[in-house]
Amino acid sequence: MPIDDAKRAAARAALAELPESGTVGLGSGSTAKLFIDEVGALVRAGRKLTGVPTSEDSRKQAEALGIPLLTDDGPWEIHVTVDGADEVSDALHLIKGGGGAQTREKMVNFASKRNVIIVDETKLSRRLGEKWPVPLEVLRFAHLQTRRLLAEIGEPKLRPARGGNGAPWITDAGNLLYDLAVGPIDDPAALDRRLRGVPGVVETGLFVGRADLVLIAGKGGVSRRVPVV
Repeated sequence: MPIDDAKRAAARAALAELPESGTVGLGSGSTAKLFIDEVGALVRAGRKLTGVPTSEDSRKQAEALGIPLLTDDGPWEIHVTVDGADEVSDALHLIKGGGGAQTREKMVNFASKRNVIIVDETKLSRRLGEKWPVPLEVLRFAHLQTRRLLAEIGEPKLRPARGGNGAPWITDAGNLLYDLAVGPIDDPAALDRRLRGVPGVVETGLFVGRADLVLIAGKGGVSRRVPVV
């Protein structure tokens, strides 16, 4: 199955997880974008769904599709959030933040009663870090000092903006993004705590134990995986 078709299959499979009416967290990234398209179609057909977007890109897309949205201020009562991931481990821990929205994604994730992750099978790894570095949102102030501290943990690289003009990537909150290569991660929870303890780190792209259901699209269709209790 071509990657784009796999992503769309996962996005459509997530529709079965939505309430008949209620609030839905709208993720960010290429797979979540396809899901938001599907939610827009449901709303146009009369489904009473309200969204909480995890990025300005998702907000603009939802507004263009006519999806009613709650304000950014919160608090929210979110029935389910559907989002993508950059890497999913055997234990269903996640690396997110390839699109630079991991802080907002994590806040919406924690506000949700249930979190559904939609991916294609290329995103699967035995352990996190085998394919992706850990994205970090970092304050601009003294970011080179923060980088020096991060270098004691792994290899930090300042992420460039899209377009290749030499400018750094700026998040929706006005911060910088670093990608920290650490290799395969034995204990994602411990690494997450250590990284969040570094002054200047706003949030990490490690989502540990935050997936209630992972929908994986591959050659055989869409499979379902839930965490082992």
